[in-house]
Amino acid sequence: MNNVYLDWFTKDEQFPFYIQYGGHEDDIFMHRHIEFSELVIVLNGHATHVVNNERYFIKKGNIFVVSGESNHAYKDPHDFKICNIMYKPEILRSIGPDLRTSNGFQALFVIEPFYRNLHAYTSTLNLSLNNLEYIFTVISVMIDEYIKKQQGYQTMVLSRFMELVVHLSRQYDTQEKSTPSNLMHLANAISYIEDHYLEPITLEDIADSSRISVRHLNRIFQSYYQTTPMSYLIRLRLDRACALLKQTRLPITTISCQCGFNDSNYFSRQFSKVFGVSPKAYRLN
Repeated sequence: MNNVYLDWFTKDEQFPFYIQYGGHEDDIFMHRHIEFSELVIVLNGHATHVVNNERYFIKKGNIFVVSGESNHAYKDPHDFKICNIMYKPEILRSIGPDLRTSNGFQALFVIEPFYRNLHAYTSTLNLSLNNLEYIFTVISVMIDEYIKKQQGYQTMVLSRFMELVVHLSRQYDTQEKSTPSNLMHLANAISYIEDHYLEPITLEDIADSSRISVRHLNRIFQSYYQTTPMSYLIRLRLDRACALLKQTRLPITTISCQCGFNDSNYFSRQFSKVFGVSPKAYRLN
């Protein structure tokens, strides 16, 4: 198994992004990405996608995301052509809150690649031929901008990539009926948490948003994420607190309240537990 680095493809440290497509006549060796994710779009033909020890048949119109932790390879390609869009996961932090609360986005770009690295998981987004033509158009513009590198090309490439992310997330939403119910329940729960994490929400509120019991919510969260819904909620609040500590001079008690913590002492204990330093020390670093 080989480690693959993004800088093998691009030396531009200021723009850690790469896009390529082409045919593959031979097997592609087992490898793992280091510090980047890969959006894969199957443009033609079919092959066997090997992820860790599991094998999946993929064909034209399939779209999926491979995380950096997954070992994967392609075997037995037949007239196989794919587009690889390689990006640092942090790039998706710049998306708007309206997309972060999208079930399709959470399922395709967050939950699936994470879960596929832990367990066998066969779901992929399947596009119709008409939708695939639209994807062709967006990708062609991205590649043209990437190759010519005219002034503002990075902005153009990123804007087109975000357009692609939005479109694929919407398509995933329309495919919801054929998606495993637990995954969509989890996507619903995460969308609700992302939308309301600064508010005083409860486990019951999160479960109700997905129309499942609290017990089932805890079970699928543990299965997919190896954590609890409340731990996920607390981490979102703490990440927001980090930003406010660095970007503002607000008192720590005010930040605690604005980030959904009614008790500033509890906030400080949770902050120190996760980050290893107190909020005050974090601000001073």
